[in-house]
Amino acid sequence: MKRAMPEIINETHMKKNNIKLGGLYFVMDPCQPQEVFFPVLKASLDAGIDIIQLWNNWPVQYRPSDKLKFIERVAEISSPYEIPLLINEDWQLLQQAPLHGVHFDKVPASLDRIKKSIGRNFLAGLTCGNNSEAIQWAELHGMDYISFCAMFPSNSVDTCEIVRHETVLKAREITRMPIFLAGGINPSNIKRLSRLDFQGVAVISGIMNSNDPSEAISAYKKILKEMG
Repeated sequence: MKRAMPEIINETHMKKNNIKLGGLYFVMDPCQPQEVFFPVLKASLDAGIDIIQLWNNWPVQYRPSDKLKFIERVAEISSPYEIPLLINEDWQLLQQAPLHGVHFDKVPASLDRIKKSIGRNFLAGLTCGNNSEAIQWAELHGMDYISFCAMFPSNSVDTCEIVRHETVLKAREITRMPIFLAGGINPSNIKRLSRLDFQGVAVISGIMNSNDPSEAISAYKKILKEMG
């Protein structure tokens, strides 16, 4: 594993050339009760999480204005830590919300149209599986990173196929952009990925379902440091 630690500018409109994406990437579920979500968010930030993504899984009663208020609260809490705050799929929120970018679960129909609609600089990532066409698309269209899902079976990502190690190795032949690994990764199995060249891991339940998020993050970061 080769890690690149973030060098983040403390602005909503980050200059992408000054950002090195890597480390521990926390995918958070906004459908969690707020009395659970926000303490976990604060504990994770204090523990040194490197990237936050809000999963596109909103409470059914949320209107666009409710989503915006929620994101603004997350941004207010996370801004002093100077890390990227991303949204999953719902790229339209970048037009109003203090977000740094968007993560796409699949290749978007028209990235050019999205860029034009947003009208500002933003980070963009893409989930990839075993099909190398998505990797090639990401490289061709100047995405900022790719994420492979899933490396291990996981209830959190049951829609993802299991990614072969050979796919990740092949990806490094196609692109030099940062690679994240996701899906069922925990401190006890990360070292099984040690022959792969990746810059970070994306985690959902490994932190969110932990009795002590700070302790879980410390365990992840300790092993990533040892592997780096």
